[in-house]
Amino acid sequence: MDVAAWRRQEQDLVERWNAAEARHHAAHAALARAGSDPDGSLALAARQAGAEFEALRREVARLKREFISGKRF
Repeated sequence: MDVAAWRRQEQDLVERWNAAEARHHAAHAALARAGSDPDGSLALAARQAGAEFEALRREVARLKREFISGKRF
């Protein structure tokens, strides 16, 4: 994979990370506003947002390992 393709992939990852972070924050804010009796759909949305964020975190870690090992420049 050439450098330009890596840069596009990394930029896409940054955009997905920012969007996932915004959804994660919004879902948890909605849960906080719901108080002690949250709607089941709010809890589900928060869990899904957390899972998406965790998957992206693992992808970032993988790319970081590739960069450190010299596979990405």
